[in-house]
Amino acid sequence: MTNNTASASKKQQTTAIAAVIAVVLLGLCTFLLIRNYNLKSENQQLSSNYDESEQLKADLEKQYYEALSELEGMRGSNEELNALIEQQKVELTSQKDKIDGLIANKSQLTKAKQELSQLRGKVDQYVAEINQLRGEIEQLTGVNIELNEKNQNLSTTLESERMTTADLSSQRALLVSEKEALEKNNSTLSKKVNIASVIKVNNIEAEGIKLRSNGKPVSKSFANNVEQLRVCFETSNNSVADEGTEVYYIRILNPNGETIAIENLGSGVFTNGASGEELKYTMAKEFEYDHKAGSLCASWAPQQAFAKGTYEVEIYNKGYLAGSTSFKLK
Repeated sequence: MTNNTASASKKQQTTAIAAVIAVVLLGLCTFLLIRNYNLKSENQQLSSNYDESEQLKADLEKQYYEALSELEGMRGSNEELNALIEQQKVELTSQKDKIDGLIANKSQLTKAKQELSQLRGKVDQYVAEINQLRGEIEQLTGVNIELNEKNQNLSTTLESERMTTADLSSQRALLVSEKEALEKNNSTLSKKVNIASVIKVNNIEAEGIKLRSNGKPVSKSFANNVEQLRVCFETSNNSVADEGTEVYYIRILNPNGETIAIENLGSGVFTNGASGEELKYTMAKEFEYDHKAGSLCASWAPQQAFAKGTYEVEIYNKGYLAGSTSFKLK
């Protein structure tokens, strides 16, 4: 009886162990099946992302070089237009680099698609800006020629009318009124021409200066070492502008936003062509413009201490902003 009981107990233990092993094997198989399914899904996702990335890269390259070709095709003899095209090409390259970075980051593919879809619109905007500026220049040039011819014809007519009888005085008054209207219109158009003829400045550098004992200027970044401020820049070529004497009005604004100005040192006031507001300027730089790019510098030595902080520099020509920059004194 005892042997039978022991045998039954041993059989039960064997059955229990077999059941546990079966459960473990079943769990292991389930785990391996799920893991295999997940790995396949991940591989499919990676493959899909790779294909999508390659397609985005190809689309980006195609749009980028087509845009460059389109912008290059709009070049002409006008330096201002060509400068605008160069600026747009730089912006276009920057946008391409940004999209390249998004494509390289697989988690940013949706953002890359959005940026890529906006790239064409950006190019269309560039083309519209170029066509608008080109049209304005051509229109203003044509209108000025037409107005000059009208004014010349009107002057001739008025001179002839002075020699006629008194009964033509009413006609003469009418012609004078027409002349005044034309001159008013011409004044408005001349303002637009002034905007187009502004000589822009590039590569503006502003810094604090201290003079050595030998008179040589040395750049300083600490306010307590600065004796004067110097602003240097390059003038651009603008075929719309006439040759002759030109003036740049330079505004230096202190960290409080106030224009640094001392009348005895050449400071003054000019009219902002865009707003009609009178603005103070720190110093003026006069030069002879000959349709060639050049370099200019102007220094400001007020014999007073300079405050720490960020200074803003604005350069105006013909009343309109030609360029700006900022610098900091520690």
